[in-house]
Amino acid sequence: MTHPVDVHVGKRIRQRRWLTGMTQQQLAEQVGIKFQQIQKYETGANRVSASRLWDIADALDVPVSFFFEGLDAEEGDLARKVPADLMGDKEALDLVRSYYAIPENQRRRLFELARVLSDVA
Repeated sequence: MTHPVDVHVGKRIRQRRWLTGMTQQQLAEQVGIKFQQIQKYETGANRVSASRLWDIADALDVPVSFFFEGLDAEEGDLARKVPADLMGDKEALDLVRSYYAIPENQRRRLFELARVLSDVA
């Protein structure tokens, strides 16, 4: 049976890989493993060793701690406001990717607009 932490870490690997536009094959090549192993990590079917997680973090240009962010959020107030698997939702990831493709000055204005709209709702 899969451990919830392994599932969470796998989702964070998939999220970051997807946001950077990297395929499982490309990540696997950078880390020196087969893409099937990346698939198993992303589903939580296989546990990621510390050294392998270090290599994945390096390939995805994030600190190792990135993969553990949000583990406690499921029990806190954030879980009531944001679905637990938001970054596992393709539509949400498409939105985030599109958001970061907008030039920074326009992105800031869009962010402020979204903040105002969410305060009204």
